[in-house]
Amino acid sequence: MEEKRTSLLENSFIWFGAAVSIAEILTGTYFAPLGFKNGFLAIILGHIIGCAMLFLAGVVGGKVRLSAMDSVKMSFGEKGGILFAVLNIMQLLGWTGIMIYDGALSANGLVSAGNWVWALVIGVLIVLWVMFGIVNVTKINSVAVTALLVLTVILSVKIFTGEGAALSGEDAMSFGAAVELSAAMPLSWLPLISDYTSKAEKPVKASAVSAVIYGLVSCWMYTIGMGAAIFTGESDLAQIMIKAGLGAGLVIIIFSTVTTTFLDAYSAGISAESVSTRLKSKAVAVAAAVLGTIGAILFNMDDITDFLYLIGSVFAPMTAVLIADFFILKRRAIEKPFVWTNLVVWVIGFVLYRYLMTVDFILGNTLPDMLITMVICVAANKVMTKMTPCQNK
Repeated sequence: MEEKRTSLLENSFIWFGAAVSIAEILTGTYFAPLGFKNGFLAIILGHIIGCAMLFLAGVVGGKVRLSAMDSVKMSFGEKGGILFAVLNIMQLLGWTGIMIYDGALSANGLVSAGNWVWALVIGVLIVLWVMFGIVNVTKINSVAVTALLVLTVILSVKIFTGEGAALSGEDAMSFGAAVELSAAMPLSWLPLISDYTSKAEKPVKASAVSAVIYGLVSCWMYTIGMGAAIFTGESDLAQIMIKAGLGAGLVIIIFSTVTTTFLDAYSAGISAESVSTRLKSKAVAVAAAVLGTIGAILFNMDDITDFLYLIGSVFAPMTAVLIADFFILKRRAIEKPFVWTNLVVWVIGFVLYRYLMTVDFILGNTLPDMLITMVICVAANKVMTKMTPCQNK
């Protein structure tokens, strides 16, 4: 029996739900000291960079009908790809905990019941989403996302028709750092997008729709956060909603957390299958939701900027190698246990990213890191091919 595929509309709902995120609104508040004009420009530029890479990553897995971490094995080998699957599971567990933590904190700011109570509520809803499965959950997502769309429009109107608050520019980040922070959120989805485009009826169009919808809505969320900090003088989401007079804010907080965090838990399960066929994706996804809930209750997760940069330094060069390998070198099959050439190139890209973090470049450090890594990947593989003409390394 042929597997049921997701439509373009269903993929649109999935990535709209992913972008309507508390974490994105809170990250947007960091842009306020730049002023609205420069902050908005940094948001747009960063998302263009991040979402272009998101599209290409989605096309790779979508065309070969492989999950994100299985498609990575084409470039790094059957066993080499397991390294990235394990790293991806770790970052997804981190994201699950962070999203539940932010959601619980904000929900408790509106209706005081205890952070741990709201964490449990959100965790249970995520488990229910996982149990429905990716194809069935799109129907539920369509209802949740429609409600979120209406409420978010109301929130936007209330925020941007308010009076400006005085802001100090003393703590303003540089423009380049703001672009990088803007790119960091779409880049955090790089090791996940193929989990969804590989199940799409039209994978290339689904990749484009996913990247465009996510990019537009994510820019909107960042801008809401920045605008809220400028026009209400608040960076706490619960207080923003209270000042905006939005009584239905609790619905936005809970369902935006669930629709976004579901993708993290679901992809943790898919990545686990890349590590071992003995692991069942749904069971691991449920376990990820449970562990994330426990982490959200036990640990402080207020500042995620270092976490975002760590994700970028690991997965930006990984995706650069994958893109170069697939589109330029035309690798289409998992041929070896390890592709050492690409693993070494990834290490170089990782080190380069960490170094570029110390350089204030106007377009951030992800774009130059990925471009340089791609050039190194192509050059290194061509050299290895000439040295070992009988092997495709």
